[in-house]
Amino acid sequence: MATAGLLLLTDVGTRWSFEGASVEPEITEPISPGDQVRRYDPTRFKPEFSDPERRPDIDLPSDLPPRLKLTMRDDPDIGTILLMYGKIAPGDAQRVNAYFDNLDMLPDSIALNSTGGVVGEALEIGRMVRQLSLNTLIMPGTICLSSCPYILAGGTERQVSLSGAVGLHQHYYDTPGYMPVFFAVKNIQLGQGETMGYLIEMGIDPGVMVHSLKTPPDDIYLLVESQLLESRMATEITD
Repeated sequence: MATAGLLLLTDVGTRWSFEGASVEPEITEPISPGDQVRRYDPTRFKPEFSDPERRPDIDLPSDLPPRLKLTMRDDPDIGTILLMYGKIAPGDAQRVNAYFDNLDMLPDSIALNSTGGVVGEALEIGRMVRQLSLNTLIMPGTICLSSCPYILAGGTERQVSLSGAVGLHQHYYDTPGYMPVFFAVKNIQLGQGETMGYLIEMGIDPGVMVHSLKTPPDDIYLLVESQLLESRMATEITD
């Protein structure tokens, strides 16, 4: 997504952020209330910081795809699930829209497993999910980090497993090197306003963004049960 035609909010590339390098624990250390910030490694997509022994209830590839992949699965308890996994790359919203257009029948729910990616694509996909009145899931042993929670927020009902992980942080901003700093800061603020407006649109407490804004891009802030429910990022918690 280009903000004012100049900035791209993403998890990679030229980094405009507000804090220094990470000094947080390794990603493999479990979290607890008050100890929820871990190093962010977009190449790893196992939620060791939530439950290192728990593995996904569904088969997942050993490598994280460089862009979202979509596959249908049947679950005896949940019904038909569209598994949406991988990084969120430019053009993914258009691809997801085309995928839905070609379906004979919509899934009952969308299960997410992503380390994040381009924010604008996530917002578009989230709005698409809400327009189609689909539910979203974070299943045991899966993650939804960085921009992925914006897709989670699009679900009409949002079910999150405590053996999965939902995490937020500041976004990276790609911007031309010649842009004056005051223009860059202005556009960063516009981007933040857009994401907060989106959360309000989806019925999510925008106060959850406090954790995002306080967490540098090299770290990730993992939401615990009370925060998921109080912010309405989750409408139901499982296990």
